[in-house]
Amino acid sequence: MNFKDIHIGSMIRKAVIENNVETSRICNYFQCTEKEIEKMYLSGSIDIQILLKWSKLLEYDFFRLYSQHIILYAPLSRKNISEKRKKIISLPQFRKTIYTQEVIDFILEQINTETMTKNDVVERYGIPKTTLFRWINKYNNR
Repeated sequence: MNFKDIHIGSMIRKAVIENNVETSRICNYFQCTEKEIEKMYLSGSIDIQILLKWSKLLEYDFFRLYSQHIILYAPLSRKNISEKRKKIISLPQFRKTIYTQEVIDFILEQINTETMTKNDVVERYGIPKTTLFRWINKYNNR
């Protein structure tokens, strides 16, 4: 899975095929034509309300793809984390970063195929060394 360049339309098409959802049902749900659905499949980005509808229809959290992108490619620096804790923010605050199994597998694959070193992973994605070594010990023995 390529979390860097997300083409949401192709991901939706893949989910539709895997779930065997008929086009007529999709058109009915969105109240649009097959041509408009096909246009969504070709689109690299989709309006958030439409993506929410796709997530409900296909029972898949498409927003998680973007969360994984942020975790991997825009991690908070240690300096920013401490500064943000001091500020009072009106937006909801979520727990610390939760790595999904897909992200863990992706990172371990980068190390196992020698695409990246352990230090590269720590520097690029901001994953603590202890967390990375815990993953290596826990998941590489499967």
